Amino acid sequence: MKTNFFFALLVFSSVTLAQEKTNKAGSEIKFTTVKNLEGTDVQNQNITGTCWSFSSMSFFESEMIRMGKGKDFNLSEMFIARKAYSLKADNFVRMHGKTNFGEGGGFPDAIHVLREYGMVPEDVYTGKKDIKDQHNHKMLETTLINILRPAAQTETQELDFSFLHNSVNAVCDEYLGKVPEKFDYKGKNYTPKTYAEATGLNPNDYVFLTSFTHHPFYSKFVLEVPDNWNWELMYNIPLNELQETMSSAINSGYSFAWAADVSEKGFLFRDGLAIVPEKSFALMTDEEKKNLTTKPSKQLTITQDIRQKAFDNYETQDDHGMHILGMVKDQNNTPYYYVKNSWGKDNNQCDGYFYASESYVLYKTTSIMLHKKAIPSAIAKKLGITQ
Repeated sequence: MKTNFFFALLVFSSVTLAQEKTNKAGSEIKFTTVKNLEGTDVQNQNITGTCWSFSSMSFFESEMIRMGKGKDFNLSEMFIARKAYSLKADNFVRMHGKTNFGEGGGFPDAIHVLREYGMVPEDVYTGKKDIKDQHNHKMLETTLINILRPAAQTETQELDFSFLHNSVNAVCDEYLGKVPEKFDYKGKNYTPKTYAEATGLNPNDYVFLTSFTHHPFYSKFVLEVPDNWNWELMYNIPLNELQETMSSAINSGYSFAWAADVSEKGFLFRDGLAIVPEKSFALMTDEEKKNLTTKPSKQLTITQDIRQKAFDNYETQDDHGMHILGMVKDQNNTPYYYVKNSWGKDNNQCDGYFYASESYVLYKTTSIMLHKKAIPSAIAKKLGITQ
């Protein structure tokens, strides 16, 4: 009996320890997994503002895993970005240059491209002239804006949009490579549209949620952030229901794409954390600030008013797109989300992931994209979403 008891205790302890993770070497923070969903390899957006495409493709790859399509996927982020440049260019000129144009975008852009153009594997379109190069769109963006700005500001009524489209496409082809109209992949012939159909991803299955009080709840509104250049409508729900939706989605096996502000002092990617300490940074001693990355800290309780005020005064902006794949709790039972980033595997000790406290997520989320079936049915009903 004693031998069996101690053997069982040893096994239990080993399993418990195996489930515990931390954010970096030397940290006393111990995370226990609540739910962990499958994801693909961490990618690197390098010197580009295309996080929205990287996080969207990571999300879609996990969706394909969830749907039983296998695990060997690497979708081309640059195919999505390439098509979006053309769409943004047209919009910029038609709006006389009074809208956003650049590398940035949002999850709706990925849905739009999926619906209208399809998608392709990374092996088919890397968006690089040399596979060894890093992604870098600085010259591409500069060249495009130098073409678009004079066209947008012209007073003529005979602007040749066909010529403009051809010019934009020629520049994108030069910097990113020409998009294949047909390609062979794993023994089958595809177009971008037929490959998208083969993935099983239905753009009509995905919705965008947010939570702000300057628009009515249970309605849709255009989220006022610069990268929402195509004025996509978001469903608006109270913060407690956004919280319920996110945690319910993960626990039900659905990951979600996460757009958020990452300019806060508590966004500590290199330390593997994103936190909102209950005590403000201004009131902390140097020792308390130092301990934030190595000891569990009590998190600020986020209210709808706190969240709204940060958005209204521009403290919360649409900085970055990421992918949430799990939930953990620290030793004080504080919930955190397990977040996949697109800054490569070597920039922190979590292999490119990090742990964002639920408080940080509730505070700094601008929007999320998820499958409509991931929304709790009572909330979906209030929104008029048919699941």
